[in-house]
Amino acid sequence: MTNKIAVLGAGSWGSVLASVLVQNGHKVCLWTRHQEQADEMNQHHTNQHYLNNYQYPSQLQATTDLMETLRQADVVLFTVPTSAIRSVAQQVVPILQELHQHPLIVHASKGLEQKTHLRISEILTFVIPFDCRSGIVALSGPSHAEEVAKKDITLITAASTDLAAAQQVQQLFMNDYFRVYTNTDLIGVELGAAFKNIIALGAGALHGLGYGDDAKAALMTRGLAEISRLGVALGAQPLTFIGLSGVGDLIVTCTSVYSRNWRAGNQLGQGKKLADVVANMGMVIEGVKTCQSAYELAHQQHIEMPITEAIYHVLYEHADIKSEAVELMRREGKSEIY
Repeated sequence: MTNKIAVLGAGSWGSVLASVLVQNGHKVCLWTRHQEQADEMNQHHTNQHYLNNYQYPSQLQATTDLMETLRQADVVLFTVPTSAIRSVAQQVVPILQELHQHPLIVHASKGLEQKTHLRISEILTFVIPFDCRSGIVALSGPSHAEEVAKKDITLITAASTDLAAAQQVQQLFMNDYFRVYTNTDLIGVELGAAFKNIIALGAGALHGLGYGDDAKAALMTRGLAEISRLGVALGAQPLTFIGLSGVGDLIVTCTSVYSRNWRAGNQLGQGKKLADVVANMGMVIEGVKTCQSAYELAHQQHIEMPITEAIYHVLYEHADIKSEAVELMRREGKSEIY
């Protein structure tokens, strides 16, 4: 069954997901704020700033006209950075009301809103009225746009409190190289997706400092313990964190050169200043802002998160990154099982 899908955000992930949907036979309109980007995609079928040497399907149409993007859309997929979710959703609402539409709302972004600490589905629930949507689904898991573009095997999760909505998204994306599972633990899937970026910063930093595989394995394992502790305290199911959106996404983000959080951490480990790393990245580093939210949530919930605290000290208090690694090792001995 062919669907009309509006994809909001033409970065690497949004544009590649749009490409997958077109290849699956759906009609897709991709929204961008930049006319030059829309012109490039429509005329040359490329998106060079975000993804070099990839040719998009000619059927994929890009536009800066949000109403045209949303018109007759069965599904609206948000792929903008977390910091832009609220503002874009606020732009979407009056258009959906004018068009008398209530599409399925999906997001494939990873992070928490600063200050409010809201998950992305919570922002969308609060901003988009019930009569303007048929459900809300999060799409998450171990996935890099660069590898999906090459049709490498990728497995992710569609999560929603409404299983039927998750199954609808599952059917939209499934093909020979892109497999989707469903999960009703929306809290756990979104928190795993957000918090793993913090640990990826640490993994990159260890590499930049010159540490080896033992250290990286230790960081990922104890990082997962931290993520699980805070996630369960916030209402998530423990088993979610050993699934695709938990340990799966953690592994790929902590080990891949495609991970912008890993690359940022690697540069920090090499002694570069955070402001310079952010300026040179050219794309949002979600783990930087998420680290502050996780640090604040951990204190509110009285949850011990030493790795997150160490990374917070480096990012926001200008602590020496090597000294923080040493301090983690010098902590009082603990039992492994919390």
